[in-house]
Amino acid sequence: MLYAIVDIETTGGYAAAGGITEIAVNISDGEKILSRYQTLVNPVYTIPAFVETLTGITNAMVENERHFKMIADELYELLCDKIFVAHNVNFDYSYLKYYFKEAGYELDCKKLCTIRLGRQILPGFKSYSLENFCRQIGIPIEQRHRAGGDADATTKLFHHLLKKDSEGHVQKMLQVKSKEQSLPPNFPAKQIKQLPQNPGVYYFHDSKGKVIYVGKAKNLSKRVNSHFANNKPGKQKQEFLRNIYSITYQTCATELMAFILENVEIKKFWPQQNRSLKRFEQAYALYSFEDRNGYLRLAIEKKNKNIKPLYTFNLLVEGHALLRKLSHQFQLCPKLCFLQQDNIECEGMKDARPDGLVGRGRCKGSCEHKELPEEYNRRVNDCIGHLHKELPTFALVDYGLSHEEQSCILMEKGRFYGMGYLPSHVSIAGIDDLKNYITPYSENDYIRGLVYQHAVKFPHKKIALLN
Repeated sequence: MLYAIVDIETTGGYAAAGGITEIAVNISDGEKILSRYQTLVNPVYTIPAFVETLTGITNAMVENERHFKMIADELYELLCDKIFVAHNVNFDYSYLKYYFKEAGYELDCKKLCTIRLGRQILPGFKSYSLENFCRQIGIPIEQRHRAGGDADATTKLFHHLLKKDSEGHVQKMLQVKSKEQSLPPNFPAKQIKQLPQNPGVYYFHDSKGKVIYVGKAKNLSKRVNSHFANNKPGKQKQEFLRNIYSITYQTCATELMAFILENVEIKKFWPQQNRSLKRFEQAYALYSFEDRNGYLRLAIEKKNKNIKPLYTFNLLVEGHALLRKLSHQFQLCPKLCFLQQDNIECEGMKDARPDGLVGRGRCKGSCEHKELPEEYNRRVNDCIGHLHKELPTFALVDYGLSHEEQSCILMEKGRFYGMGYLPSHVSIAGIDDLKNYITPYSENDYIRGLVYQHAVKFPHKKIALLN
């Protein structure tokens, strides 16, 4: 069995927008080095100043060197039938796989990571970075941050780990079905094995325990493993994998509860790696206010977090459609509702009566001060009352985490109140009794939309409650 112990130096942290400046490969039989390969590479990209300082490789040094495509043939022949070994193997492997693909080759080697092997074979060290790990076991590193020096140190480290591998960890990691090599270098494999196949929410943590990503799952084990099923060379994926050190999770009885909890937790922790749900906010809202003439006005405006809305919308057209419906139903003036903003005659005064006879329409002259504010405002208040009354209070009841309980999601007056679990034998009689079993959560329009959609799709789960 032959091993290719590899180290590369690059212009940046991910292959899709960076270049390789130096490659070193040591071919080993597991006990000694059989041959060495090392070359500088023209990365095409400019080497940043801080990388020059770190590695000592300057733009002038690589200017006349071969591009990767020019060395791809000889390098592929060297690697293709070997076991690919590196310290944080997924970084080096993803870079080379990306550039081999650009050159027309498909790199497909078995991999071993000396970080992961070190954690298994020699557990208990404070740090498994190449420099710290080697120092702790007495391996000197010459020419640190140069491909040849780091490859030599990694080779000595790998040989040391092979000698200490009394429990066969290397062979276990080389098994075809082993997922060990696809995991982030600092992520404990045992945490993956402990994940249940239930719905729930999971949290990835960095080295300091901070939550950097929150996700939801119908099957926690399957979903978390899917994060590591590929090793894309992009910046987001590489940073994501590099920063994961541990995982925690909360199980939920249903997928809907997992969706809701994920949204709540993202708003709570504001994780660095989450993007989509952090940006989701309802854009528009229906507000009421009294103008200087004493008339109550209804208006659709961009949502203001400091003013409580009567109703919220994601699209402006939704808001206008509702307001037009209300203006007809309660005979409200289009101009006072900002549905008509020109100087011509009010459209509401020209409307035909509902019975088809010609006569005064839904506007009774309030926009021209022909109707007293108190008369007009009475209809506006009736409209607002109707809107509040129409906002439903109901519970969505489903199976629980065990046969002895049932799950419950509570909506109160159109707003998400919270969710929880209650004993299976408890009947839902009233909202006050139900709240004893419910954990309140912050709510938003996204969660509301999820619950309403689920209630429409599964009406048998919905129990209407009195406000």
